[in-house]
Amino acid sequence: MLVEDRVSAYLRRRSLDPRTTGVDRLHGDASNRCYLRLTPPDRASVILAVHPGPFATDDLPQIAVGALFSRLAIPVPAVIDQAGDLGILALEDLGDQTLQDWMTAPDRDPTALYREAVGLIARLQREGDSLRDEQTLPFTLAFDVSKLSRELEFFRSEFLQAYRRVDLDHKEAIALAEEFSTLAKELAAEPRVLCHRDYHSRNLMVHRGRLVVIDFQDARMGPDTYDLVSLLRDCYVDLSPDLVTGMTEYFLETVPTAHTADFSRRFDLMSVQRHLKALGTFGHQIAVTDRPGFAAYIPRTLGHLRRTLRAYPRFGRLLDLLAPHMPELA
Repeated sequence: MLVEDRVSAYLRRRSLDPRTTGVDRLHGDASNRCYLRLTPPDRASVILAVHPGPFATDDLPQIAVGALFSRLAIPVPAVIDQAGDLGILALEDLGDQTLQDWMTAPDRDPTALYREAVGLIARLQREGDSLRDEQTLPFTLAFDVSKLSRELEFFRSEFLQAYRRVDLDHKEAIALAEEFSTLAKELAAEPRVLCHRDYHSRNLMVHRGRLVVIDFQDARMGPDTYDLVSLLRDCYVDLSPDLVTGMTEYFLETVPTAHTADFSRRFDLMSVQRHLKALGTFGHQIAVTDRPGFAAYIPRTLGHLRRTLRAYPRFGRLLDLLAPHMPELA
């Protein structure tokens, strides 16, 4: 059933006149959902999240994780309505301004909003464990060796192969798999905290001067550096070194357990995995789903990756394997 047909069925079900109800498709993220703004003539607008197919309410991660985040006082969009058989979830309309959009305006000081964003990470980590239930989402999922390895393989298949048209020879492929295995095992061995999993400027809405968190349905347990890397080494916006330093210090003050002697090394290790995964996502969106707009974010992501790889002798072999096929790293 096409998205348009499902939305039309939803309008009929809710007795909304399609002639007077505005239906506007919004720019999508990198997921397989699409989003529309529904504007009835006599009530507040809502956002329709249209999933690939029908869903059962009890099985939808967005609802389960959203409820948990709300219990932790993490601001998320309210669920207004649902039609699981149509694959539609109606959500509070937060407007159109993401933190990425907010950052494009000149002469704005981002300190307060980034301090708020870091504070929300800290709250997830400090208080998330108090609600841990090993039988329910998101605590049943983790950045384990398998998950981290799949994401790194995604980089190889979607960025190198699908987007850059690189076919590694057998020796290169084996060597790269060995480097990825070492990286995944080291990250998976770290103590785990509750992570949003995609915590960056496109997934933070600025609503009435405060932040609201979206796209949280893939939350899981992982390293305490994961969300902070996503936020402070963002693939979508440039942040000043002073802001990054200040927010890192604030995080460590707020989450003392993360303040280990090797925090910077752990942060950079997570950064390598995170940016390889992001490149895989961008490559997939461009080459497979025909969304060329994601190409704009590749140079910044490669810049983060280059600086981190070149800062550590331990990444020398990985750099040697990737640089011939990714000259931006040289």
